[in-house]
Amino acid sequence: MFELKGMLSLQAGGRMLGGSDRIELLARIGETGSITAAARAVGMSYKGAWDAVDAMNNLADEPLVVRAAGGRHGGGTRLTARGEQLVRAFAALEQEHRRFVERLSALDEVSIENMALVGRLMIRTSARNQLAGKVAVVRKGAVNDLVELEIAGGDRIVATITSESTETLRLAPGAEAVALIKASSVLIGLPEPGMRLSARNQLAGRVTQVTRGAVNTEVRLALRGGSVVVAIITNDSAQALGLAEGQEAIAVIKASSIILGTSG
Repeated sequence: MFELKGMLSLQAGGRMLGGSDRIELLARIGETGSITAAARAVGMSYKGAWDAVDAMNNLADEPLVVRAAGGRHGGGTRLTARGEQLVRAFAALEQEHRRFVERLSALDEVSIENMALVGRLMIRTSARNQLAGKVAVVRKGAVNDLVELEIAGGDRIVATITSESTETLRLAPGAEAVALIKASSVLIGLPEPGMRLSARNQLAGRVTQVTRGAVNTEVRLALRGGSVVVAIITNDSAQALGLAEGQEAIAVIKASSIILGTSG
């Protein structure tokens, strides 16, 4: 027996404004008149709260939160009329959304796997490589964290992201995430004995397609687990490596070149 859950988010002008966590932050600001108290109430850092507020103000058609010149303690933060309206609207939408999810859960052919797949297929991004997986390990650092994402077939991808991003995305072992990698950030190497590289990600596979252009060559590499990685390299590099279909090769990706995303 599975339980189907859904998350509601709002968009402004085609851009993501926020989900329930950000709207909850707005609601708490409205209640307390303090961003410090609001951040504490929703389990967010002070900096993270201000980052979220700034992002929402930038995306909305008018400011949602403003700093108050005065207040109970000589200053504070308050919602604008537009911000209060948004909180009320989201509460009404969330109630209807909950009813919708309850009805959807009753459908026989709905499964967690199918719903998750539909969600991943709806993601649109300019990055050619979109690899879905589950977080295996999170190694915390003073500023940046190392996140290992296990994708199909057991391959692991290591990404370096800020600790703030780890918190915002709620990345923890078992959480689902998607690795986004530009094709131009993928290097291609040959599996030669003794090859040593500083890049954290070295994914072995087999070349399935080589498409030569006027300046660059597109290389498609099928990993052993079934995922496909696309690389854009120069024609000179492709020729020097002698790349051809069926050849074994390695996709080399720096951890700092990987962006992680979640559906929440």
